[in-house]
Amino acid sequence: MPDVSDLRYTIVPKSDQLNAEQLMAGDMTITVTDVRIGSDDQPVVIHYEGEDGRPFKPCKTCRKVLIFAWGEDGRKWVGKSMTLFNDPTVKFGGMSVGGIRISHLSDIQRELVVSLTATKGKKTPHTIKVLKAVKSSAPKKAETVETIRLRIESDDVAGAADVLSTMGDAERNEIWAQLTEAEIDALTAAWPA
Repeated sequence: MPDVSDLRYTIVPKSDQLNAEQLMAGDMTITVTDVRIGSDDQPVVIHYEGEDGRPFKPCKTCRKVLIFAWGEDGRKWVGKSMTLFNDPTVKFGGMSVGGIRISHLSDIQRELVVSLTATKGKKTPHTIKVLKAVKSSAPKKAETVETIRLRIESDDVAGAADVLSTMGDAERNEIWAQLTEAEIDALTAAWPA
């Protein structure tokens, strides 16, 4: 039976992504597990721990903040964390409809102030605060990826495949997502029967 101490799950809209309405009840801190290319309308898809099939698809404003703070290589965002909130002043079609914005980021040295476009011809400053360490399983996953790569490089592909074969589907998929095509081909060929 669900716990009544947090009823936010009851207002989650039916959608294939994190939605600003989900953040009306409060901020959400997420830890990135994977970054993918999406569609033309939503070119970046950020998967995170506990997403339950609803990845964060950042708007252009959020993408600019992330690239400014963490760099243009989305692979390097894995293991980093951010706090998201519903900004009720976000406009669409001239109306305030609310939207997801970033308030805090891990892995930055100091508070950032970025001037970004709010409306045509008008820029507003966005302040991003430093997010203190978030407990995450991402470092463990990064170590696992490194272990698998080292085994492949030292011609122990069968051993690397054995490590992966003992994982659950979700954990294994997160590891696969961080491997190169050549590494995946080698592992697939050595997969235990």
